[in-house]
Amino acid sequence: MKTNRSVPPSTVVPILVYPDVRAAVTFLTAAFGFVERTRIGEHHRAQMAVGVDGAVIVADVGGDRSGPRPSGNSLTIRVRVDDVDAAFARACCIGAVVVEAPVDREYGERDCSLGDPGGHCWQLAQSVADVAPEDFGCTTVSPWPVYHSSGTT
Repeated sequence: MKTNRSVPPSTVVPILVYPDVRAAVTFLTAAFGFVERTRIGEHHRAQMAVGVDGAVIVADVGGDRSGPRPSGNSLTIRVRVDDVDAAFARACCIGAVVVEAPVDREYGERDCSLGDPGGHCWQLAQSVADVAPEDFGCTTVSPWPVYHSSGTT
């Protein structure tokens, strides 16, 4: 795949719509540890990175773009973190809305869910054990590749 310094290098990049792009960038940076990489106009768009290979684009409301509706949730963004309890506390201090406090799951994850000022749902997750999918009733169809700290398989 050809690289392009003008776009996030991630394979999947959610585009999240907010009524105030700058406020969203400030919130995502403080609450979830995102880093702004590219600003497209002062209030139009921002490209943000998180972790080794995560990215989102923050876009303004307009044209065919509108934020989430007040009732229901059509999207949850999952972000892997080193310490879910610390990340949860930081996000709450910044004003994130608690949807679900941190909880340990049978599949080896500790996670929580939070809402942001734009109405998007975020799940912060930390691996606490290596559990085979078959151990909790799932089927491995095709195993995930093992990534190294350099981001290669």
